[in-house]
Formats: sequence, C-alpha cells, structure tokens
Amino acid sequence: VSSGEGVVVSQAPVWGLVRAAEAENPGRFVLLDLAEGEDLAAVLPSVVASGEPEVAWRGGAALVPRFRRREAAQAGVEPFGDGDGTVLVTGGTGGLGAVVARHLVVEHGVRHLLLVSRRGPAAEGAEALRDELVELGASVAVAGCDVADRVAVERLLASVPLDRPLSAVVHAAGVGDSGLVGSLSAEQWDGVLRPKVDAAWHLHELTREMPLLAFVLFSSIGGSVAAAGQANYAAANVFLDALAQLRHDEGLPATSVAFGLWSGAGAGQALGEVDIARLRRQGLPPLSVAEGLRAFDAALASGAATVTASHVDTAALRTRRGEMPALLRGLVPASRKLSRQAAGGGGDAEGLKRQLSGLEAQERARVLTDMVRGHVATVLGHGSAESVEADRNFGELGFDSLTAVELRNQLNAATGLRLPATLVFDYPTAQDVAAFVDSELMPEAADTDGAGHEERVRRVLTGIPLSRLRDAGLLDTLLELGGAPAAPRDGAEDADRPDQPDTIDAMDKNDLIDMAFNSLGLAGATWEEGN
Repeated sequence: VSSGEGVVVSQAPVWGLVRAAEAENPGRFVLLDLAEGEDLAAVLPSVVASGEPEVAWRGGAALVPRFRRREAAQAGVEPFGDGDGTVLVTGGTGGLGAVVARHLVVEHGVRHLLLVSRRGPAAEGAEALRDELVELGASVAVAGCDVADRVAVERLLASVPLDRPLSAVVHAAGVGDSGLVGSLSAEQWDGVLRPKVDAAWHLHELTREMPLLAFVLFSSIGGSVAAAGQANYAAANVFLDALAQLRHDEGLPATSVAFGLWSGAGAGQALGEVDIARLRRQGLPPLSVAEGLRAFDAALASGAATVTASHVDTAALRTRRGEMPALLRGLVPASRKLSRQAAGGGGDAEGLKRQLSGLEAQERARVLTDMVRGHVATVLGHGSAESVEADRNFGELGFDSLTAVELRNQLNAATGLRLPATLVFDYPTAQDVAAFVDSELMPEAADTDGAGHEERVRRVLTGIPLSRLRDAGLLDTLLELGGAPAAPRDGAEDADRPDQPDTIDAMDKNDLIDMAFNSLGLAGATWEEGN
C-alpha cells in the first residue's frame, strides 16, 4: 500500500502467503489491491488479462510493483546516536545479529548493547562474543528472552539501566522452516511467525512511547521475489515491511531491510555450492558479509521505511527458466518480460511432441527420463545426467521444497507444460516424472489396455507415504476395497480385529494396493478416458 493510504498490518502476511502460492503455481493466483468504491466485476477481467500477479487499482488505472535501483545515500545523522543509549539486538548472540552487533560497535560507535536470544548467555558462542565486544570498548549485557512473549519483553525492557536508556532496536531474530504452501503444518507456521511477527509487534507496542533513534527490522526477499517454498517465512517478512511502513506513517523511526541471503553468516552459513549455484541461476547471488553490512548502513541512511538489499544479476535473469518474478521485470529488457500464459511453461511443447511422436513407448520413456535426469543434475549440481539414478527417490537425492520448485520450473520451461509444484513428491523418481510428462504431452500415445493406466496409478500410490493416504481418507477405502478391516488410528486397540497391525506403517503398502486392484477386478482391465 502506498504511503499515506494507511497500512493494515494484520492483512500483510496474507500477501506473503499468496506470493508464495503464486510463485509455486504460476498463473493461478492474482493479488488485487482494490480501492474503496471500485467495481470489482468491472476491474477483474482486465487485471487477470494483464498477466500481472499483483495489481493495485487506483482511479481507473492498474499500478504494478517493480524494483528500482536506489542511489546510495550520503551518510547523514548517526542513526544510533552518540553512544550514550542502549541498543537492543534480538537474535544478538549468533547469526546476523552477532555480525551486526560487532558492526554497531566498530562502525557506529555504539557503547551499550543488550544482546537477546532465547538461550541468552547459554547460547553457543555468546560468551566469546561478549568478551570480544567488551574488548572493543562496549558494555554488553546478554539476556535470555522469548521475544514472542509480551510479558517477557516487558521484563526485558524494564531491565535496561536508567542512566543509559534504550535508544534503538535491531530485530534480527528469525527462524526458517521451508515447505510448499499446501504442506505447511500449523506448527511450522507458528514456529516461523512467532519469533518474527509476534516479537516485532511486542517491541513496537512496548517502545512506541520511547524516544528511539532507530527501529530496524531484518526482513528478507523471501517475502517478495523468493517466496516459493517458504510461504510462512514470506508472510512473516511482509508483516515486518508493513510494520515499518505503519511506524513511518505515524512519525516513528522504522527501517525494514529485505535482505537477500548472506553467504558466510546467518542462514547463509549453511550454503553449499549447490545452493549458491541455484541462487546464481535465479539471478540473485548471495551477499558477502561486507556487502550486507554496507547495505545495512545504506538502508538506514536512505530514510525509507522499506528497502530491499540484494544482488541482482540481470544477465542471469535474461536466461532464467520459468516465470520472472514481477518485481524484477523492470530490471531486464522488455523482450524478457513474460506474459501470464507464457509464464506457466515457456517451452516448445509442440516441438518436443514432434520429437517424441515417432518413438515407441520404451524409447519415449528413455528420452524423457534422460531429459529429467539432466535437469535434476543441474538443480543438484551434479556433473552430468549419468550421475542421477533414474529409479532413485528424489528425497534420497537431496531434494527439498526449494529445489523441488526449481526442478518443476526447469521442466515447465523445457516441456511447455504447467506441472505442479508437488511434482517431485507426487512422482518421486526421474522415471516417474518422465512417465507423467509423457502422459501429459502425448495422452493419445499412452497405453489404453488397462495395464498402462494401472501401472501409473500404482506408481503414484506407492510414492505416497501411508500416513498421507490415511490423512487423505484413502487408506481405509483401499483396505475396504481389498476386503480388509479399516486401519486403527494412533495405534488404538480393536478387540474385534486381532490380526490388524498395531500401526498402519506395519502394513505392506504394495500388498494393500494389490488387494484393492484385485477386489475391483481392475488388473488388466480396460480403462476408459475419465474413469
């Protein structure tokens, strides 16, 4: 929302969630910010036809978000004052919080620090960090506090000495727990939102009457151009951006910095060569620690409520496979801006179909499997397709939600299809994905004698954990079709079913599927389209 229109921070996380859903399912979601009094029915067709995933409609015109490069601001008033006050840093005993704490002492002359984390002095490295900062000339208090607990934050703020009152807040705490939108549990949402969202709100409310000089929020591009596979993290970071805008509009100090990933610090400490290669392919190479700290200073000097601090490799963006994030489209030539229709795939489906059209089923399977293996090798950083076993489970190969989305995007671009974000979970080997792509590209060439369809059904079912079949209500159905009693839940005893396994995991799923097929008389039967 533009400055001056008012910010509804409680709605902000929904924007992050939908951005993640749109990134995982290109072309299927549109965020529309409609001004009061506008006619939705009149506006919606043109918004959908625009190919933009996010639109604000104002005065009969569509406004779309785009990043623009910001000139480095000249250093102005020191945002942390003259060193007499206390600067509170959440997440301050490790990760980016510790890096920034050193920077505040060395470069900004901060002399009083309150470093906060859940474990406080017991956190790994906390004692060494405190000793280092004291040697640099600072007085340092390290406190254990759950900043998502309002009462705990009240006690924390009350502990700040009166002779060096709180002068600034740097909220760097945060937790990531990736997963596709449809797979995230309530625990994953809570685990990510509490340390970022709840903590930020408590700090905002409990310090708003204090004469703070700075209120800095560590946000992330995970809320905008890198939301796929981390909807909970995207939602949390968009909330921080909205909170900064709210404070800015109220005349309170606030800067939310949406950082790209840092290499060698924070979550970036776990980056391997595969992760860095993935970021480079996306046109978003990581920041070094020195670059991140320079961006931190530049963001504060800008005076803006929200700033994005990231490398953007425009050359890599021009060759990026799949949909270009809308916010980045202004940084590349117009020829690279994708329409919503093209964003769904982008490949030459007809050309691939022509290549496959004269081949027998076995040869098609080989060609498509080799193609999938090649893309898997690229995503995982292997030297060649030959290093990827066609029948090995993607989970064993090292796929997670982020690499799963990238593989899907690459296959979309190669085939022109619009494949689901859950592709590697629904079809858990390169062979399985190839068979699915074959059936989507050339349904007329697929087996129609029943056995081929049965095999595809079996392949999907065997790739799904028993617990997921149960949660979807399919396990009992399969058992009943096979003539077996329904599975007990949670290990419950059933005196009438003495032969029933104590848990569903004790069952042989292949036998279960065989039972269901045999009971229906479907093995080897002819399957009609749509049945």
